[in-house]
Amino acid sequence: MSATHLLTGAGSGIGAALAERLHARGETLVLLARSGERAAELESRYPGSRVLAVDLADPEAVTALTGLPDELDSVLHVAGVVDLAPVAEQPLAQLRAQVDVNLVSPAVLTHLCLPAVRRRRGTFVFVNSSAGLSASADWSAYAASKFGLRALADSLRAEEVEHGVRVTTVFPSRTATPMQEKVHEQEGRTYDASRWISPATVAETILHVLDLPEDATIPEVTIRPVVARAN
Repeated sequence: MSATHLLTGAGSGIGAALAERLHARGETLVLLARSGERAAELESRYPGSRVLAVDLADPEAVTALTGLPDELDSVLHVAGVVDLAPVAEQPLAQLRAQVDVNLVSPAVLTHLCLPAVRRRRGTFVFVNSSAGLSASADWSAYAASKFGLRALADSLRAEEVEHGVRVTTVFPSRTATPMQEKVHEQEGRTYDASRWISPATVAETILHVLDLPEDATIPEVTIRPVVARAN
């Protein structure tokens, strides 16, 4: 029987690389899209997938989400947003958006999907960030959301082990994605994708987690680029 995966962030970056690999393997995808237009795009890109339109920036809308499968082999939290600013200048709307998309909606979605994952003794994968391990200047809102996401995963892992549910947090450092290009623009730095981790590399790491035999789990994995960061 084909495995069924629920995935956020399939439109670009790591999420797109992961969706492409899972779709190529013939596995069943349930994708979340932030709008009807993006949903139509994903349906065309991944034929046979189920696409549900919901904006992760609206946790109340996520709470009301319907159409989720009764059984899931994995839930893959990949979507995220970032806006850099010092604490003294961070607009409230940007702070809330990052916390809602990166933490609150994943928590709500996890709650909704937990019975389906339990039925398959499945896996939750939380794609975090190196900012979820150490917070730098101007990264307070994003890092706070990612620190919280790590705590959510840690608690879930401890709670669900008796149900056979595995929980993995992936901490990629800078990855060559549209989000990273935006970060470089906000930092006033020149973006060179060749310096950073390929989204496909992160996707392969996640596939390794999903493909583990039932006698093992990887609670956390950190991925860093080989090339040192330029000043």
